[in-house]
Amino acid sequence: MNLQRVCVYCGSSPGRNPAFAGAARALGAELVRRGLGLVYGGGHVGLMGAIADAVLASGGDVVGVIPQRLVDAEVAHMGLSRLEVVDSMHSRKARMAEVADAFIALPGGFGTLDELFEILTWAQLGLHGKPCGLLDVQDYFAPLVQWVDRAVDEGFVRPRHRALLMLDTDPARLLDRLSEHEPVPVSKWVDIALHG
Repeated sequence: MNLQRVCVYCGSSPGRNPAFAGAARALGAELVRRGLGLVYGGGHVGLMGAIADAVLASGGDVVGVIPQRLVDAEVAHMGLSRLEVVDSMHSRKARMAEVADAFIALPGGFGTLDELFEILTWAQLGLHGKPCGLLDVQDYFAPLVQWVDRAVDEGFVRPRHRALLMLDTDPARLLDRLSEHEPVPVSKWVDIALHG
């Protein structure tokens, strides 16, 4: 797969563990090393700011997409390669999905998981064939992965859809896996649901 820009979902807070910001910076540096641009939520705070600053410090390209409401709240990063201001959170997610070739979630809260699961659902429905991954920092996502696997065991998620979500603890390995991703054609959702 020819990756050019990777969308990263992550917390607007740095979290309590310094390893989270360290992982954001490491991922940012690895993106630049590979000549990949960053697409993210456009903030200057938390892990969002950490990854954007890391990419910019290494001379990389950063596209931020942020709702006007958050610009008004003064959380927008004003030093990006390009900052796109949109009218809503829904528009933000759609625009990030449009301009990115792959998606990675770093530690974060409700918003991070909302973005991750929406883009995974779109992949499940065959609306895109772009790869999705979790950069797991000190087992932050272990309970989430356990829940996903339980959903498979209980018949709520099909194994082929579980495979849409890749997981690694190392930014370079995760990017390798995303770049090797082969989109799987998905038949109509009704066919999958009925004949699976």
